[in-house]
Amino acid sequence: MCVHDRSTIVISTKDQVILPKVSRDQLQWGAGTRLTVENTPEGVLLKSTPVFAASGIDALFGSMRHEGPALSIDDMNAAVAQEAERRARD
Repeated sequence: MCVHDRSTIVISTKDQVILPKVSRDQLQWGAGTRLTVENTPEGVLLKSTPVFAASGIDALFGSMRHEGPALSIDDMNAAVAQEAERRARD
């Protein structure tokens, strides 16, 4: 959407607004999309909120424990190939 494209919307008696379908479609904001509201000097800015918070490898490393002996690189590669084949069939 171009900066100059504008629509007028109305705040309902329930303090709700409906974003125009054209805008929602262009931004790919479907039902259930979470938005962050930011007050700016020019008005209100809406941004889609990521489903998961950003995290680094340090926060995730070791979070999924594996029971049993360590797998070899060949075993891990075989498991990845098997899952890729399964997904290709779906």
